[in-house]
Amino acid sequence: MIDDVMLDAEDRMDKALEAARSGLASIRTGRANPSMFHGIMVDYYGAPTPLQQLASLTIPEARTVLITPFDRSATKNIVTAVRESDLGVNPTDDGTVIRVTLPALTEERRRDYVKLARSRAEESRVQVRGIRGRSKKELEAIKKDGEAGEDEVKRAEQELDALTRRYVEQVDAALAAKESELLDV
Repeated sequence: MIDDVMLDAEDRMDKALEAARSGLASIRTGRANPSMFHGIMVDYYGAPTPLQQLASLTIPEARTVLITPFDRSATKNIVTAVRESDLGVNPTDDGTVIRVTLPALTEERRRDYVKLARSRAEESRVQVRGIRGRSKKELEAIKKDGEAGEDEVKRAEQELDALTRRYVEQVDAALAAKESELLDV
């Protein structure tokens, strides 16, 4: 029973860490990155569809992204969706591909992105701690029901605290890497 709680907590913390990493990866840096476009939804025949299902993304240069639609009729909707996204870019359609040139980041914009990265990392840390809290309540219920001894539950709680610290440190490491990437001119 305790093992189930611990495995569930680790699995959930794994998912929270992956969400943190993907959230941080979607923040724009000075270099073009296909993951910046993962959250963009395109209106495709009346249904919101992820951009990566409608087009291929290639990075020919450090600050240029080429979007090649699979269906030429979706080009106009893709351009509109990219323009209206929070990336702050203006795509151009040259008939066969959509070219997105990322402007150089100003110092102020870099600081804004660092703040955004810190807030996303804090959300992830809060998620991990919330998982710890729920798991701790489950362990207390196991102890209360007499399904496990006090020593076993105490040991499991210590393992849970160590697991929580490990995942919070991994979120912090991902944040530190993103911050250095953002501040690197």
